[in-house]
Amino acid sequence: MAEKTQQEIVRDEQIYHLTTLVAGAFSLQEVLDKLAEAAVKIIAGVKACSIRLLDEEAGDLKMRSSYGLSEEYQNKGPVSKNDPVIEAAFAGEAVVLDDMRVDDRVKYKNATMHEGLVSQLTVAMRFRGKAIGVLRLYSPKPRQFYEDDINLARVVASQCAVAITNAKLYAEAINGQRMAEQIRLAGVIQRRMIPEKAPSIPGLDIAATYTPCFDVGGDFYDFLRVNDDSIAVAIADVMGKGIPAAIMMSLFRGAVRAYVDTEYPLAGEVSPLADGKDTIGEIINRLNKMACGECKDGEFVAMFYATIDVRNKTISYCNCGHEPAVLIRNGQITELEKGGFVLGIEEQADYEIETLKLKSGDCLLFYTDGLIDAADFDGEFWGRERMLETAKKFAALDAEQMVQNVLGYRRRFVGLAKQVDDTSVIVIKVN
Repeated sequence: MAEKTQQEIVRDEQIYHLTTLVAGAFSLQEVLDKLAEAAVKIIAGVKACSIRLLDEEAGDLKMRSSYGLSEEYQNKGPVSKNDPVIEAAFAGEAVVLDDMRVDDRVKYKNATMHEGLVSQLTVAMRFRGKAIGVLRLYSPKPRQFYEDDINLARVVASQCAVAITNAKLYAEAINGQRMAEQIRLAGVIQRRMIPEKAPSIPGLDIAATYTPCFDVGGDFYDFLRVNDDSIAVAIADVMGKGIPAAIMMSLFRGAVRAYVDTEYPLAGEVSPLADGKDTIGEIINRLNKMACGECKDGEFVAMFYATIDVRNKTISYCNCGHEPAVLIRNGQITELEKGGFVLGIEEQADYEIETLKLKSGDCLLFYTDGLIDAADFDGEFWGRERMLETAKKFAALDAEQMVQNVLGYRRRFVGLAKQVDDTSVIVIKVN
């Protein structure tokens, strides 16, 4: 086998250098500049090189890098994607112009002659079959571009396409990381709206937990003191996932607090309406009207609202299309189902309020549908029946232990299967 000439050795080293540029610690502009320079040095008789990228919106090709070209020539005018040379290159041809000074396909002949350019080779830069720009090589003398020249030009063009695409993907990844960080911070802020710990009220043992499926979600619960002997409990699930549901949740939580503060007197005052049906009905109606004004088609809020009067041992509640809370007494289950439609559908909807007597030892369980809709790898749901059996099993424990055991049994059922809905659980024991 014949030994390589010095020129061939230098060329091979340059080609190897080309393949390492893309993976180097360079900016995109540095890579393109180095590729343009390398193309001129590799291909004998070439004076200059330009790299243009397609701008889909403008419909032309923007100069991104060049080597050996004056600034005046670089800014000579727009190069349209409908230019016959560009169209041919995008179609897969290696387009050779023997004499740019007289070729009718050349739009800027005067600029070409002033720059001292004669012959030109144009090849497309492609990524995954799609043309994203062109690489052009220029000779100051009439020059025939041979197959080796065309192949080398295409190698350079391919490296340019990879570098450009990698840079775009990297930029998208950086933007994605920034967005993910913003969503994470939004989740931190949202979780501040969920009570860090349950309130301490003589006569009640309360525990609660919230597990978002994503960084942000549509579940929420809240505890609001009505007076020294009464507490309002709200648990809700906003239709949807992610940021839109989180924004609606935040708005709805603020409305709940505002309406409860408006309808009930300040904590510590005695109120004949502390568990009154009229008061709860007014709060629900106002929340429904607000939701009807804010929710668009397909959006709604499911909510369970209750007030618990410790002194009189009563619970008054309204179930607005939510999973019914559960009253466990002596191993028997009573589901609190009275109420009406979800909020945000019908402004004139009627809601039924029910008041029940409570006894010492009673256990109340409030939850969102994420608790029972958790599925294992086979797609089987944990379901209401398993949840109720588990709740009965641990109803004699204190509230925190019951919450943890219910979630533990669900976790054993679903294993490591990824869940797609938020989960909120509240347990209230009557001492």
